[in-house]
Amino acid sequence: MVIRRVLAPRIDFGALRRELGLPEGFPADAQREADAAAAAPPRPSVDRTDVPFVTVDPATSRDLDQAMHLARRPGGGYRVRYAIADVAAHVDPGGALEEETWRRGQTVYLPDGNVPLHPVTLSEGAASLLPDDDRAAVVWTIDLDADGGTVAVELERALVRSRAKLDYTGVQAAADAGRLPEPIALLPEIGERLTARGLRRGAINLPLPEQDVEPDGDGWRLVLRGPVPMEEHNAQISLLTGMAAADIMLAGGVGLLRTMPPPKPEAVQRLRAAAAPLGVHWPDGAGPGEVIAGLDAAQPRSAAFIDQAAELMRGAAYTAFDGARPEQPEHGGVAAAYAHVTAPLRRLADRYATEVCLALHAGREVPDWARAALPRLPEVMASTDRTASAASRGAVELTEAVLLEHRVGETFDAAVLDVDAPPNGKSRPRPPGGTVALDAPPVRGRCLGALPLGERVRVRLVTADPTARTVLFELA
Repeated sequence: MVIRRVLAPRIDFGALRRELGLPEGFPADAQREADAAAAAPPRPSVDRTDVPFVTVDPATSRDLDQAMHLARRPGGGYRVRYAIADVAAHVDPGGALEEETWRRGQTVYLPDGNVPLHPVTLSEGAASLLPDDDRAAVVWTIDLDADGGTVAVELERALVRSRAKLDYTGVQAAADAGRLPEPIALLPEIGERLTARGLRRGAINLPLPEQDVEPDGDGWRLVLRGPVPMEEHNAQISLLTGMAAADIMLAGGVGLLRTMPPPKPEAVQRLRAAAAPLGVHWPDGAGPGEVIAGLDAAQPRSAAFIDQAAELMRGAAYTAFDGARPEQPEHGGVAAAYAHVTAPLRRLADRYATEVCLALHAGREVPDWARAALPRLPEVMASTDRTASAASRGAVELTEAVLLEHRVGETFDAAVLDVDAPPNGKSRPRPPGGTVALDAPPVRGRCLGALPLGERVRVRLVTADPTARTVLFELA
């Protein structure tokens, strides 16, 4: 994992919160319902507290949706147990808290504090899978063969108890030292098999480093963080569960899928055409995902190629259905049908999709409150996805501008990630340019000039405006 940090002065994110209309607190009646649920938490009749689950999350997280336990099956293969916080057991249908969660849609994360989907008494308390406390959960038990193929799925409400709150950095260090704790000792082995199966299906993962803003004393630091292998393995368990959920809902004829069209052939062809100039080898018969998986995103040309590959990942949506199977049920990035069910503390849709899966798996009718919600969820999730993305992007852009506002005129080393497409005669002409990523500070911004894609360049800072949250460079 590569982490680069640069300290920025104290920044007020309040204007961004107001611009996005983010709520400051929960209505009194919704808060009372949450406090009452936290004071008398549900206790499912099935007891799985003997299973030594652990959670793996960012170090500072307290809204812990998932806990896992991995084991070998007698005779070969693996057993994946994945416990998901049972949020529906804490939220009364038709109540004030449910209504407020529909207004929010999902947790919005900002550097100076998140705007949670649920009050913290639940999201970071009674419903969160914190260690050493009994918690209500929905437990997925997924049996895999030796190659990682799913052979059986079981689903139940159960009482669980996490044994430890682990974080990605510590888990990666333990994996590198060969000292992973028993509940997740098999995670690299299973993760690699699931990843390989995904690539054979045509799955695509874009391993670009993420920009983030973290508190640092009286200021903030801008961080560029690449994913560690254990984080990718952990994501494979979530994908596995989401695919199992989608299969249950498609078989039952009702549900909510996370969909995305498969990559368009012309987009794949454009990416293939970009490979050779960027020095990327594309073997005969290989899919885009297999090519990307073999690249080092820290190298400028590889990073530019991966950035170009983002064009393949367009059109993600939520698709509700009841009766007729969706015309396009798959998620192009997963290369399979897939559903969101593993983050109900942070995403509204997961609560309802999970309830549908529980009913279908048990051979029961889907509860009316869950079924009636399905057709309304795509619009709510799309709207709140835009808000969450705008918050994350706006926070980074503001930090970049504050960090650089007194350095206008300076030059920096950078890599060219993207270059504007030539005008097609229909669009308004604009100066040539593209997107560059600075070495230090870890800023990504627009740059004017005839940029060579995938090459290293020197750029000059032209504008850094915190009010407009913009930075602009020119080729030096």
